[in-house]
Amino acid sequence: MAVTDTPARIHAAFAEAGVTGWLHALDIDSGAQIDAGADQPACTASVHKLCLLVALHELAAEGGLDLAEQIECPPAGRTAGPTGLAAMLDPVRMSLRDAGYLMMAVSDNAAADLLLRRVGLDAVNHAMNRLGLTRTHAVHTFGELFATIREDAGPGGARALTDPHVITRLRALDPARTNRSTPRDMTHLLGAVWRDEACTPEHGAAIRRVLGLQVWPHRMASGFPFDDVHVAGKTGSLPTLRNEVGVAEYPDGGRYAVAVFTRTANTAATLPAADAVIGTAARIAVDALRARQ
Repeated sequence: MAVTDTPARIHAAFAEAGVTGWLHALDIDSGAQIDAGADQPACTASVHKLCLLVALHELAAEGGLDLAEQIECPPAGRTAGPTGLAAMLDPVRMSLRDAGYLMMAVSDNAAADLLLRRVGLDAVNHAMNRLGLTRTHAVHTFGELFATIREDAGPGGARALTDPHVITRLRALDPARTNRSTPRDMTHLLGAVWRDEACTPEHGAAIRRVLGLQVWPHRMASGFPFDDVHVAGKTGSLPTLRNEVGVAEYPDGGRYAVAVFTRTANTAATLPAADAVIGTAARIAVDALRARQ
């Protein structure tokens, strides 16, 4: 396989799965890259929780907060969602650190917004700017993001989200008006985390640990079905949108950051091929990077 053929193979895989996709892959140690639309602006959805986690640990490293600090989460006013605190019915008290775990492992929206109340959107954007990620920007809390979807969907509510005409007016799917990044920015963020450039080594290790605890195996991890290859990452989903950013670590020490963002015209909530192609594309890219060694 010629390395120059790799972007074409990746885009062919996207097309076969019925999605439009953009990818960037980075050898964390050598700096070698695969570019298949790396600078395309994309809606991050829950991938932006990685940015929040980095900002949280940056503040902790600076002494701006204590990760063991306890926060209250009463049932009223929680950001909606199907997992974690968002799905619980009773009052909860937990540490900032554990809220970060729920935010990443099961993509808990309520936990994310609890942290945003403590950290703030400005701190998230400051952390990204400090790392040179100039195309990565947080506009909304997750509760605010979902509020725009409700407003834009109109009186039809969730049922209207199967209508392609409604989909086209969702601000949450317009990178100019919502939380956004690019594949290249996200791999550079992951590279900074894995090289302990985003935070101190102690906090970098904590971020890597939590990313490795994500429970969803159906996207990027599906491309690396080996017991000795470890995949750590964060998914993101909205109507017609499926993303994941992550790092594949090989037993020989190879470390590869991959960011995949996809859109599809199909409004179905369940599209196994669209999920699986994230793993397929990531594997094509990583195989190409390993072939250069």
